[in-house]
Amino acid sequence: MTQTTTNTIDRANRTAEDIANILAEATVAAQLAVSEAVIDYKAKYPDDAYGEPMYCGFAWVNIYGIKASTKEGRAMKQAGLKKDYSGAFSIWNPGNHAGQSMDFKEVGAYAYAKVLEVYGYRAYAGSRAD
Repeated sequence: MTQTTTNTIDRANRTAEDIANILAEATVAAQLAVSEAVIDYKAKYPDDAYGEPMYCGFAWVNIYGIKASTKEGRAMKQAGLKKDYSGAFSIWNPGNHAGQSMDFKEVGAYAYAKVLEVYGYRAYAGSRAD
């Protein structure tokens, strides 16, 4: 399903497949953003033995305003999302960065949240140092 098609479907009527497609699109955007950030960093700092900024940490995206008991909430759960302690559906390290750099993980989280916002979700990137 394309972005235009999925975006025109009322949020309450999206299926688990629609949501899985949206999440897949967001994951691709996050991974691409991380990849570009890594390439840019290595071009700027070619002598850095670690290949990434030394600030270690975590990043995630929270999706707010969806009750788990609704059709949309059940579809989110079917697509593999879980609620966190705040009541939001949460995705950790959405750019799938295998390193420790919080900077790179944040880039992925912001890109992921941006795609979700296009589809009408209230999504925010978050991070914390390790």
